[in-house]
Amino acid sequence: MSGISTHLPPISDLKAQARRLRSALVAQGQRVSHSATLELVAQAHGQADWNTAAARAPQGADSPRWTLGQRVSGHYLGHPFAGCILGLQAKGAGRLGVTIAFDTPVDTVRSPHFSNLRRRVSATIGPDGQTVETTSDGTPHLRLAA
Repeated sequence: MSGISTHLPPISDLKAQARRLRSALVAQGQRVSHSATLELVAQAHGQADWNTAAARAPQGADSPRWTLGQRVSGHYLGHPFAGCILGLQAKGAGRLGVTIAFDTPVDTVRSPHFSNLRRRVSATIGPDGQTVETTSDGTPHLRLAA
């Protein structure tokens, strides 16, 4: 992972940098979209693209910061797990798409007659580390421990 910055400024600072860059480029007569400047700022900080930078950058003082490769634990469909974050994607409004590889497969079925073991799961979590989607008893599908 050479060339990747481990100390990103908060996402609000990254967005402010993109706005300043766009203004400077427009002042020089170059037309450029805001999304293009977000990509340039992300690359300037050693990130592959804006989604990666947004997922890795601190979201705010009250939000937990989830990072690629981070060890996590929590509950999936009511079952405890430990694992590693394999993927992150910014979804907007403080939400993240997260892919987790479980250390030990988790059985997603409560029936004594059969099993459905999952080694990996993808979900969208909020700043609190849990999904909006819930099981029939109101338990979030995925809940990461803080």
